[in-house]
Amino acid sequence: MNKTLYSGWELKYFDSATVFREYQYKFIKKHISGKTCEVGPGNGVICEKYKRKCDNISLFEPSKKQFLILKKKFKNQKKIKIFNKFFKKSNKKKYNSILYLDVLEHIKYPRKEILKSYKSLKKNGKIIVCLPAFQHLYSQFDKDVGHYKRYSINSFLKEIKNLEFSSIKHYYIDSFGYFISLISKIFSKNYKSNFEKKIFIWNLLVNISKLLDLLCLYKLGKSLIIILKK
Repeated sequence: MNKTLYSGWELKYFDSATVFREYQYKFIKKHISGKTCEVGPGNGVICEKYKRKCDNISLFEPSKKQFLILKKKFKNQKKIKIFNKFFKKSNKKKYNSILYLDVLEHIKYPRKEILKSYKSLKKNGKIIVCLPAFQHLYSQFDKDVGHYKRYSINSFLKEIKNLEFSSIKHYYIDSFGYFISLISKIFSKNYKSNFEKKIFIWNLLVNISKLLDLLCLYKLGKSLIIILKK
């Protein structure tokens, strides 16, 4: 993740998509506990949701802009430590849960990042990953916000080959958003036109995805959630 090039201009729009953020959080909340680390927390929207569940929290945010936002937001939260640097493997501090929420797609060599997290994880600890799904949906938007690629569960498993996890669970979510993204890629010439309005409408349509995802058994969606247990 390049802290000098990544501006995070899109974060405020997606953070305003409260229906999607709450739906996303539904799949990961029970896996977050104890000593927790979040890598690339952006504006800290998800951290606001899980902070009461944890004993202490480390936030690693290499973007100076987002770091300053986090410092202001959590200035009175003593159990939250914020670092303006990339996550580093810890030989002393081990975590119960490590989160990468829409982050690994910004990292050119994700295996190296996951390996650092694996070595910093307690036994029975969990790495929680949220990713944009399916490379065939890769669009100008992905390129503009610094995504190296999108993922399927199979392409992600290749990145963690030979790392031993006791269980791996995954869910594709936002199936309606999948079709919106596909149509947009094919027919939209300027995705930034009325971008805020598009995000507002998509966020409301996530309610339809909740039903479709269940019917599809979480095998189709715009986003991929993966829970890795050591």
